[in-house]
Amino acid sequence: MLVENRTGKTDKTLVIQCQRGDSGSFQHLYRRYQPKVRSTLYQLCGNNRLDDLVQEVFLRVWKGLPKLRETAYFSTWLYRITWNVATDERRQFAKYGASVAEDLTEVETRLSRPQDSPNLMQLHYQDVIQRGLQSLSLDHRAVLVLHDLEDLPQKEVAEILNLPSGTVKSRLFYARQAIRTFLQQQGVYNASISES
Repeated sequence: MLVENRTGKTDKTLVIQCQRGDSGSFQHLYRRYQPKVRSTLYQLCGNNRLDDLVQEVFLRVWKGLPKLRETAYFSTWLYRITWNVATDERRQFAKYGASVAEDLTEVETRLSRPQDSPNLMQLHYQDVIQRGLQSLSLDHRAVLVLHDLEDLPQKEVAEILNLPSGTVKSRLFYARQAIRTFLQQQGVYNASISES
């Protein structure tokens, strides 16, 4: 994963410094990875409770850093934690359902978007793609988000999700197919144009 490195220090160096009690190094890791974690959680879980979920990921990272042995694989480990938090959230959502307050917050957010914005089409496409992602099962969505949106290689996606490579390839194929179908149904994807 390519993440901007303003400190000049590698993840491995920062992790080792964190393990020695340097909280400043943890702040560097947080600033380096928070946008990626946030984006991944948004794609997997949507906007509800997004800040809480990001906080939960980094709380688990902080608690787990002393036990991390393979410091060179920090980003894979971080994505694994992100996946676990997303999975836990989806289980909770399935068990208890969405609260009315969360639904109202989402409606208010959509209504507050400027209607005369020059980027209205872009907002529309982003919304359609997000709805398409939400229509996928979490297993298929995770593979698609990690591979296609976060640009992780299939091997790393397999490690993060603890799956065989063949399963990752299969889920990626079916997720792409489902997204393509969803976008066609929404009128934003024309198969005849993309195949020519």
